Amino acid sequence: MASVKKKTTTSRKLLHLFGYLFVFIWLIPVLWMFMTALKPGGTAVTVISELIKAPFTLDNYSYVLNNASIWRWTWNSLYVAIVTTVVTIVLTSLAAFALSRLKFIGKNFIFWLIIGGLMVPVEAKIIPLFQIMMDFGLINSYSALILPGLAAPLGVFIMKQFYDGIPNELVEAAKIDGAGTLRIFWSIFLPLSRSSMAALGIFTFITSWNNFLWPFLAVNEEKMMTLPVGIPTFQSAYTAELMIPMAANVLASLPAIIVFIFFQKHIIKGITMTGIK
Repeated sequence: MASVKKKTTTSRKLLHLFGYLFVFIWLIPVLWMFMTALKPGGTAVTVISELIKAPFTLDNYSYVLNNASIWRWTWNSLYVAIVTTVVTIVLTSLAAFALSRLKFIGKNFIFWLIIGGLMVPVEAKIIPLFQIMMDFGLINSYSALILPGLAAPLGVFIMKQFYDGIPNELVEAAKIDGAGTLRIFWSIFLPLSRSSMAALGIFTFITSWNNFLWPFLAVNEEKMMTLPVGIPTFQSAYTAELMIPMAANVLASLPAIIVFIFFQKHIIKGITMTGIK
């Protein structure tokens, strides 16, 4: 018995060791980006000894904030990501509730049709999507940046799987008390699915924040660019020096990193929760 316990402890320590190793490997480029952004011009940032020793400066950040439309791009990214996240949560939760609890003809077909959307590559949808936006005159608008992101089949799947795990006894008890369909959704399903909705919201926010391909095609005016589109246009003039581009990248990455750090436990809880215990 003691040997089994010792083996279990050893295996757990090795697992933790590999976990810390992978975290360290993932952090190396992030740390390099942050350190490079703090170095003055002319520093050999590819040499570790030069990278970690003084001097350090915040002039790179000041230059980016004063010479790039970083505030406008940040506002565009925040606005698009927040609106996309909120509307996606609302739509996916309602769709998942209908597919999980309501009875109507073709329900299974509609569900599998939605899931089939996961198999379509993003690149295959770009041309027809761009043509639709052109026909409706939505190019260079927030609508063009937001509307395509609202189609979230993965979100419908995640929420439906959670709703399927909610006991029917709760629903039946609510019906006996006279609750209608919307009241059941509002009073039972929404409170119980907060963790799943939080996880879905974080994934949606980060995906929208980091999205490059579609915003790159949907807008061509500088004032409508998001950070992933605007930063490369600013970087192109500083290919020789890496300090200023890295400072711009740090500013563009901070919101997503902060969101993940503060809400990471909701992501883990939302993924692991598949029902009520």
